[in-house]
Amino acid sequence: MIGISQSGESPDVVAVVEEARRQGCLTVAITNAAESRLARASELVLRLEAGPEVSVPASKTYTASVLAMAMVSHALDPEPSFEAALDQVPEAISRALDRENEIDELVPPLIGPRAVVLGRGFNFSTAEEIALKLSETSYVLARAWSVADFEHGPIAIAEAGLPVLLVDGGGLVAADLDSVRRRLEAKGSQVLHLFDVSGLPEELTPIPLAVLGQLLAHDVAVARGIDPDQPRTIQKVTRTW
Repeated sequence: MIGISQSGESPDVVAVVEEARRQGCLTVAITNAAESRLARASELVLRLEAGPEVSVPASKTYTASVLAMAMVSHALDPEPSFEAALDQVPEAISRALDRENEIDELVPPLIGPRAVVLGRGFNFSTAEEIALKLSETSYVLARAWSVADFEHGPIAIAEAGLPVLLVDGGGLVAADLDSVRRRLEAKGSQVLHLFDVSGLPEELTPIPLAVLGQLLAHDVAVARGIDPDQPRTIQKVTRTW
């Protein structure tokens, strides 16, 4: 059982890990806080060591958590080319940060009040992360879907002017993204494209693409006159129990 929490204080995550350990499961904490409740509840701890997450919305600890899971996957089933790709992740993040000016043109359509974010495969989770960041930092009503799920029904909301952000890491799902793009454009939706140029294998593109999405959400918040580090209503640790 692997529990992931940047603060290590989310009661629901801690409770599940505690129960798993009680039942005899091997428990692992992936957290940025080595002395947290989650770390104490787990037999093994993988520290993110990302430094303090100052803003309320987690950014660097999200990408660090994704990388940690990739490293765990590689440790379970080592593969030389994947190991070499892991070594290239820091440079890929740096290049993503250098692309902030490129995403400026994506900001105006996402000012609000709503947006759709689509991904598939490894980058469905990235679509979820970007939609979350748009919602919590910019107050844009953003919803993420897998392309497959979107085409099974929610595509009915597509209409002229609706902003739809495609999260494209290439690979096997590229054809699906291109297909839904054509359908959306035919309906007059405003299709935006967030694509990866890192050269990483598809399964690692969620890291630089998440960085780009976080930068985009930051810029949308600033354009709306909102402090993205201190969103209203929410706080650092969400105590759902």
